[in-house]
Amino acid sequence: MKNIKVTIAYKGTAYNGFQSQPNGNTIQDNIQKAMAKLLAQPIRVNGCSRTDAGVHAKEFVFNAIYDELLSSIDTNGFIRGMNGLLPDDIAVLSCEDVPMDFHARFCTKGKEYVYIIDTAEARNVFSYDLAMHYPYPTNIPKMLQAACILTGEHDFAAFCKAEAKEHLKSTVRTVKDIRIEQEGSYVKFYVSGDGFLHNMVRIIVGTLIYVNENKRTLDDIDQAIKTGNREKAGKTLPACGLYLNKVFY
Repeated sequence: MKNIKVTIAYKGTAYNGFQSQPNGNTIQDNIQKAMAKLLAQPIRVNGCSRTDAGVHAKEFVFNAIYDELLSSIDTNGFIRGMNGLLPDDIAVLSCEDVPMDFHARFCTKGKEYVYIIDTAEARNVFSYDLAMHYPYPTNIPKMLQAACILTGEHDFAAFCKAEAKEHLKSTVRTVKDIRIEQEGSYVKFYVSGDGFLHNMVRIIVGTLIYVNENKRTLDDIDQAIKTGNREKAGKTLPACGLYLNKVFY
């Protein structure tokens, strides 16, 4: 048997997230279908995350164990073969052999997401599904002040989708860094941490946007962390601007 670690990129607009689900067009379904054809055997992959519908990935990692006796294809052949079978909005970037105990999800040390907003006055019709259109001035220093409060180990119950909290043992997570960079009309919010709750990054950035609009104060954010009150945080931003940017092992 052989275990491989595969890094892919994808545009999530047309998919119901990564994880396979009944009657859903997912990234995992497409990956497993292509791999089964290429390797001539049923395949089940383990993804590093579950990314929601419409969310993108610049770097997503999965692993898969398969019987190499049924397929002697090397890593370069795997990359070329997969990219020939996958839809145009999913691409294999790299492939490597790993020890049998490697698991793409359980071996992660952290992840970095980036949320992109486009502050241009007119909506870009060619990339409307790749960034949230936000045609307003942004006060980055002000938002960074708020970001400092969110950095570190906290209970992020106020920054999680309500239904998701019912199935969690803990809502405590560590946000290692939040930085904001501007490139032309695009403002990019980078959020890295050891793990994330459902919709956590989209709510964090939504909270920073509310601070930018004077709809939330620094004290509101502090209270959101201390009390878990969802009303003290910001809105959940749309999926189109969110990317899984890096996975750390």
